[in-house]
Amino acid sequence: MLEIKDLHAEVEGKEILKGIDLTIPNGEVHVLMGPNGSGKSTLSNVLVGHPKYTVTQGSVIFNGINLLSLSAADRAHEGIFMSFQAPTEIPGVSMTNFLRAAINAKREYHKLPALSASDFLKLLREKRKLVGLDAHFMNRGVNEGFSGGERKRNEIFQMAVLEPLFSILDETDSGLDVDALRIVAEGFNTLRTESTSALVITHYQRMLDYLRPDRVHVLVDGRVVQSGTIDLGYEIEARGFDWIKSAVSSDN
Repeated sequence: MLEIKDLHAEVEGKEILKGIDLTIPNGEVHVLMGPNGSGKSTLSNVLVGHPKYTVTQGSVIFNGINLLSLSAADRAHEGIFMSFQAPTEIPGVSMTNFLRAAINAKREYHKLPALSASDFLKLLREKRKLVGLDAHFMNRGVNEGFSGGERKRNEIFQMAVLEPLFSILDETDSGLDVDALRIVAEGFNTLRTESTSALVITHYQRMLDYLRPDRVHVLVDGRVVQSGTIDLGYEIEARGFDWIKSAVSSDN
């Protein structure tokens, strides 16, 4: 599904990604871990097409398409979704109108008719149940007055409605209590299929426990320096990142 080769990227003239190589097949969930400042969020923003980040070298192929040649909007329409670490508040734009515009823009891109009002509302009712969002949230501004847990659940709800092929969760577990994390993780797991994949950025073992990822990768100084099973994530939880950084330094 996603193949990243020798990806280099910079922001404001500073190189952050220094040669990322990463492949995520259909149906798999991969976790990305690493110390602060290693480039995890930069990689996420590059994949979704944030204009602040400049790719200077390398390639990203998504379902046979050169992802880097697409605008941010077209990447979303092709099936890329990102759940933000700090979801943005959009006052004055109701959740209902926001999602209806988003889903119909995607349908138009794929030359499909817009959803009728009744079909759209039925879809919202079905997907809200996955993450425990009450109906009254639909009439509020996007994330307006939402608690941290509600914002994160709202991100998973949007993912459920838009049905992306590839989802990026950028520290979605950050700031969540145990109950909110369970709801978010269970909602995400319900959406997993053999034809969808995900990259989950996290620092915490508890996310590994809920998601049971297929692979865990460690990013240090803009490069993937180690990959393994879920056991690698547990080892990082127990030992921290210093042992990996020391091993990388000695290899260099």
